[in-house]
Amino acid sequence: MVGIKNPIPKLMMKVQGIKYGRKCAFYGIPLIICTKDASMTLGDGVVCVSSFLSNLVGLYQRSILLARAGGEITLGDDVRMSGVTIYSRESIRIGKHTSIGGNVKIFDHDFHPIDPRERLAHPNSGMKTKPVEIGENVLIGANAIILKGSRIGSNSVVGAGAVVAGRFEGNCVIAGNPARVIRKLDSGNCSVQAKVLADETVRE
Repeated sequence: MVGIKNPIPKLMMKVQGIKYGRKCAFYGIPLIICTKDASMTLGDGVVCVSSFLSNLVGLYQRSILLARAGGEITLGDDVRMSGVTIYSRESIRIGKHTSIGGNVKIFDHDFHPIDPRERLAHPNSGMKTKPVEIGENVLIGANAIILKGSRIGSNSVVGAGAVVAGRFEGNCVIAGNPARVIRKLDSGNCSVQAKVLADETVRE
């Protein structure tokens, strides 16, 4: 990780009443918005990168965490992300030790109605929402998109550029558009290994 930790995001969260744990680190300045009718919680050791020089994968933007209209964002301990967009109008939960690659998008709603008549009449309302759940120790590759209603089991890998919609078991590799399981993984002792790696990363 290259760059200097920025204290401003923590001040932004305090003003909005957002809960965050110990040793959270921010590189660059993300856009963090939690309206009064929504909630957001970040666990211990969360790392959020919004600086191009802090992750040389090639970030398109700074990170955006947005919960509104009853939305809920919950990030477990040691979640790491770079240039992501996480936008909730219902519920997005991400388990501990999960790593989210550059420019990933995670949405629990459609933004606009699917029905063309509704879209003409009410373009900014009537969209469908479904919770998103991402398990522990998941690796999400750069530029992946996680759509509403998706569930990804623990210890899984989401390939770069995948478009995920649906439910996927743990310990598998998910890739493609639309995403599908292309490989099963040996779970072994993944949770313990992830904890050791996360602790080493925080100490660095």
